[in-house]
Amino acid sequence: MTSANPLKSIGILGLILALSGCGGALDIGRPGGIFSPRAPDGRVSEGTLRQRANTPPELRRAERRERGTIWDLFEARDDPNVTVEVNKYIWNASLDILSFLPIQAADPFSGVIVTGYGTPPGGGRAYRATIFVQDPALDARSLNLALQTRSGPASRETVQAVEDAILTRARQLRIRDGRL
Repeated sequence: MTSANPLKSIGILGLILALSGCGGALDIGRPGGIFSPRAPDGRVSEGTLRQRANTPPELRRAERRERGTIWDLFEARDDPNVTVEVNKYIWNASLDILSFLPIQAADPFSGVIVTGYGTPPGGGRAYRATIFVQDPALDARSLNLALQTRSGPASRETVQAVEDAILTRARQLRIRDGRL
């Protein structure tokens, strides 16, 4: 009786491994799966492959999320209506550097700050800004800034100088938090 238990355990383990190896064939999103459209001779049609190749990655991920798997139980899911997906240092640095501009709208969930016209200290030209912080990384690519004067868009050099000032201030804020 004791020799049957290890054999039974090995048999069950082998069955589990065999079944888990077959899991890929059930994947609806992959070519060659059981439910994928096939030509009469059993091959996956070229139209299906082309259609899947043209599907944006976000759409494919959304399709996988809708189906769900057992691993979804172990995934940390934050409510997108509660989580903020912007870099707090760039956000605060933008508000700090452009504090002379009156804020018309600010949405930390989408990362957009819209200001009204204001004149910088020591300057004579009025500016307004639209800031878009699009990524949680402290990176120059996370910041998009549009500056306008009353006569049209601000020069590229001015925009670059303000972006540099915001990123420098963001790094200073990050370093200061690192000392805590």
